[in-house]
Amino acid sequence: MLKQRVITAVVLLLVLLPAVFAPVSWPFAVLTLVMITAAGWEWGRLNGAGATGSLVMGAVVGGLCAAALHFGWVGVGASPAWWLACGVWVLGGALAVKVGPTAWPGLPKAARWVLGVAMLFTAWLALASAKVVGLNYLLSVFCLVWVADISAYFGGRAFGRRKLAPTISPGKSWEGVWSGMVGVMVLAAAWILIDKTWPLGSASVFTLLWQRFDVLGLMLALVFLCAMSVLGDLVESLVKRSAGAKDSSQLLPGHGGVLDRVDALLPVFPIAMALSSL
Repeated sequence: MLKQRVITAVVLLLVLLPAVFAPVSWPFAVLTLVMITAAGWEWGRLNGAGATGSLVMGAVVGGLCAAALHFGWVGVGASPAWWLACGVWVLGGALAVKVGPTAWPGLPKAARWVLGVAMLFTAWLALASAKVVGLNYLLSVFCLVWVADISAYFGGRAFGRRKLAPTISPGKSWEGVWSGMVGVMVLAAAWILIDKTWPLGSASVFTLLWQRFDVLGLMLALVFLCAMSVLGDLVESLVKRSAGAKDSSQLLPGHGGVLDRVDALLPVFPIAMALSSL
């Protein structure tokens, strides 16, 4: 299993890194389009769409993203899509976590399918647009999510006492969430200093939020983004539990599925774009 995980990780890096560091934005947009299409197929499988319906759902997600790329919707500036995604995640995501995995299948399938398509499309649009904003911006949002997750893991193991959502993800604790937030605050301070010291072609999400909201506003925005990354993880775990699945699929040997790898990114990228556009 470890060898399989390492091989998959190396292959993913060999494919992803050239697209991330490409001087133009379209390779990253196309690569993430393929990945989000696969995530759409996984969402259908987890939400009772059946074999054919899941393929159709993946095709719908991919088709919408392709249309957005073709018509130049990527990187056009502030978009209502960011705020739509923000509202859906804050209200819908919080409600889903509150009712728990047992109530999720009780929602109409069509509603769950539409929610998944909207969630995945807006996440891809934000990902592709973040690359247009600049490499520094794109990497800073990625690192925000990764540092929040890593800090939460180690903080939870060291200090975790109070369970965050035991019926959804028993391993998560409130102490882990707070540790993730502290880790992101440290990352933000370091990244802002780097932005001020070396020209990196574009501002990071941390510098943009600091310039727009000052220090207190930056801290509140980072707390909110960290909370949304946790919410994205919880919602995907909830959907898997309701479907009785351990992983969203086996597309990535040793790592599960695409949704398993991008769940925390789905709310953070559009919300980061929304906050950065204020």
